[in-house]
Amino acid sequence: MKAVVYQGPGEIEVKEVPRPTILELTDAIVRITKTTICGTDLAILKGGVATVEAGRVIGHEAVGVITAIGSGVRNFKPGDRVIVSCITACGGCEYCRRGLPSNCVNGGWALGNTLDGCQAEYVRVPFADNGLHHIPDPISEEKALMLADIVPTGLEVGVMNGDVRFGDVVAIVGAGPVGLAALLTAQFFSPAEIIVVDLDEHRLALAEKLGATMVINNRDGNATELILEKTNGRGVDTAIEAVGHPLTCKAAQEIIGVGGTIANIGVYSQSAELHKEELWVKNITIRMGVVNTTTIPVLLKTMENGKLDPGQLITHHFPFDDVLHAYDVFANAAKEQAVKIILEMNDTPAGEVGISAGEAGTSANEALVESIVDQIMQRISGP
Repeated sequence: MKAVVYQGPGEIEVKEVPRPTILELTDAIVRITKTTICGTDLAILKGGVATVEAGRVIGHEAVGVITAIGSGVRNFKPGDRVIVSCITACGGCEYCRRGLPSNCVNGGWALGNTLDGCQAEYVRVPFADNGLHHIPDPISEEKALMLADIVPTGLEVGVMNGDVRFGDVVAIVGAGPVGLAALLTAQFFSPAEIIVVDLDEHRLALAEKLGATMVINNRDGNATELILEKTNGRGVDTAIEAVGHPLTCKAAQEIIGVGGTIANIGVYSQSAELHKEELWVKNITIRMGVVNTTTIPVLLKTMENGKLDPGQLITHHFPFDDVLHAYDVFANAAKEQAVKIILEMNDTPAGEVGISAGEAGTSANEALVESIVDQIMQRISGP
């Protein structure tokens, strides 16, 4: 089968790899129909995720159709349309039983990290009864795909950790896919105001369309001043930091009000200062963590009943054969006005009709592959 394989820092390749098979009684094999690219995948490409080894199939978000199950799988059968959650959970370890499946000792974030992932024609899903979710008939696959990671992350790590309540003033620092997902789901709790801060006018315009009551382009560095002015100096009740940079961490600390909560979604690759000398008198709460995806069932219900449309976050579609170009677009999101990208798999994967690696075209464009990866690395590599 064809898959996106991490070959080491700065190197990914679309190549033929063995199709996964059932290894444990609780496994399922899913034929991927749609997958996507996450900011974490760019971090992997940069060499920023030490647990991802060369030779790993990457990607941790997908929807598809089950083709095989182990004898221990109880809730799914071949032919079922499913969401593949980004979190693998055994359901029985200490952390799973405490409601923290992202820290599962037998899983956690495994797909595309320590196990072969979802940017492929097939994926093996361990503990399938916990890691898969049925897609109701009225919900399209591409909208369901948004529930594999980013929408639960925005809700659980941003909104719920941020303790957003009726009548609150909420600020979201960062209007990327997860920040915008937090914007969508914050509205379930009816805050009085939602302020979104970013540097990208296209994303700010989308945030306004999705329900932000105020948007701020912080290119002049005046977001803190404008938010404090808007709130008569009191600051916000919840600050959701959705970038993962020392400057956005600093901004969240500057705008949080007395008794407020800072919810950190952003993944940091460098340390960030915490100004306790200023924050301790405000009686604030700071929360952070990894998504558990335990809200997928309730999010499916809200989608099924027309209360949530994460399809509004989708900006681009590519065939899977064009995945390297899709990486290039996603790495250059501001220029390309990209938010969330859909990768469409072939209706009939190459392996099902006996097409060889050469016929599938995986080695025909080596020069193009090298050129695109080089471009991506130039755009995502910092000083």
